[in-house]
Amino acid sequence: MMDKEADRIFWAEKIADEIEYREPTEPIVIKGAVSPSGSPHLGHLNEIMRGYYVAEMLRERGHKVNQIFTSDDKDALRKLPNVLTDENWNLVGLGDIDAKLLGENLGVPYSEIPNPFDSGYESYGDHFTALLRESTEMAGVPVEFVSTTKMYNEGIFEEVIREALQDLPLVREILGKYQKNVSEDYVPFVPQCEKCRRLTTGVKNVDIEAQLVEYECEGFADADGVRVNGCGHRGFATFREGKLSWRFEWPADWKILKIDFEPFGKDHAEGSWPSGQEIAREIFGIEPPVPMVYEWFTLGGKALSSSKGNIVTVRDMFELVEPEIVRYFFAKNPNKQRDLDLEKIDVLVDEFDGFEQTYYKENVQKTAQVVPSSIYPIIIRDTMIERVGKEDLGEFKLRRRIPYRFAAVLGMTNDIDLQIGMATRRKLIEVEMSDWVTSLAIGRVQKGRKWAEIHQNEYNYKILGEVPDIEIDGNVEQALEELACFVEEGHEGTEMQEKIYEIAKSNGIELSQFFKVNYKLFFSQDRGPRLGPLLASLDQEFVVRRLRREG
Repeated sequence: MMDKEADRIFWAEKIADEIEYREPTEPIVIKGAVSPSGSPHLGHLNEIMRGYYVAEMLRERGHKVNQIFTSDDKDALRKLPNVLTDENWNLVGLGDIDAKLLGENLGVPYSEIPNPFDSGYESYGDHFTALLRESTEMAGVPVEFVSTTKMYNEGIFEEVIREALQDLPLVREILGKYQKNVSEDYVPFVPQCEKCRRLTTGVKNVDIEAQLVEYECEGFADADGVRVNGCGHRGFATFREGKLSWRFEWPADWKILKIDFEPFGKDHAEGSWPSGQEIAREIFGIEPPVPMVYEWFTLGGKALSSSKGNIVTVRDMFELVEPEIVRYFFAKNPNKQRDLDLEKIDVLVDEFDGFEQTYYKENVQKTAQVVPSSIYPIIIRDTMIERVGKEDLGEFKLRRRIPYRFAAVLGMTNDIDLQIGMATRRKLIEVEMSDWVTSLAIGRVQKGRKWAEIHQNEYNYKILGEVPDIEIDGNVEQALEELACFVEEGHEGTEMQEKIYEIAKSNGIELSQFFKVNYKLFFSQDRGPRLGPLLASLDQEFVVRRLRREG
């Protein structure tokens, strides 16, 4: 059954149609952008992955495509983030770095702020751009990163700055349609003070021929609208010593980089995009690129925020799920807001497994699809090459997937042989199969274990490798033997739970005492997850031997 959300045509195909309709010159250029203001998170991958799928649709049609991503590192640090990410992807607070030095650089471009980490990069902006680049590599997306600072420094913006400053009355008229309180002396260029290095308002005069902007350093408004005072210095800045204001820099990028398509969040759709279109046409003399507005997704019901620390990094995500599941998530309809609940990540994994089974026509149940199965070869390509050594969907059909929750159960033991044995007896894998198949299947165990540890759920226990030395009296001995015999018969978790109550009662044992003995046998703890479902999910032979204290 094809869910109406999946639609008959993949959303990226429709965008590719729009791009082709314009008959662009090749290579077709797809763009994304971000300010390297702090910790890169999964939300930043949203824009990259949307562009990637459109690029892939165009490549399948025979087009040459370049996907680029601008690091807007000429932007100023406007707020101190509560959480940052070091070179090893650890989240750290301001107390772990030189926060005073960072605070002294409010208003300074990211590319000129000293790197607070020992990551081998000179600036704050370079550090976070490098982490974002690493994120795209983990996701398997070939992206060319472009530094906005470098473009300004090399004079690439000089011509568009000249165009933006040529007719200031027209600039103010256009901007006034989309922004309140545009002053009569507004200039769409933000010089950088040569003394304090902050970007500043306070342009006093513009000499287009000399490419000089006279300014008085008045400071700037921070992210909360609070004015940060400038140093008062008066000076001159060349067109390379400052930047265009955002509403003009964005369409200037389109012209300089010859952009054909750019996805962006709904915040821009309601703000910068409408003005950007008119600025592109009236000031820079170009047609704006094909747009695509995507919805943000929330994390556990809350907005993603680098500054507030409510984030999940790409590396965090890949510790929980396989890369193809991340790619699957971003293949969903971009016009629908979604919540990524990591505590329930097993639901997304199960959804992907069903999607994969549908592609291979293994799914006997008709399940709703939110992504057309025709996209599966793109989603799985990198994993297939890594595992099989080539693009061979026929060979990859041999793959096996262990259900995520059962993978978390297997993660209760570090014994790889026991893991494989339990999965084999469940007929999830077989003894005689390619190493890559076993490796792919068992690889999910570590991810399920990580999930259990992070969220402290019912799977966050460790099964003892050996039988513990505990004292067991006659009645308990008999009860454990009865339970072992019941397990040998093969029963579901609910039946097992009911039988545990029955056995304890018939042997005159306090129920809490009987549970405690079982938890001691398996975990060396007084408490644990629901015992019946646990015993039903574990390897039957292992459970029977443990109940009889044989191994």
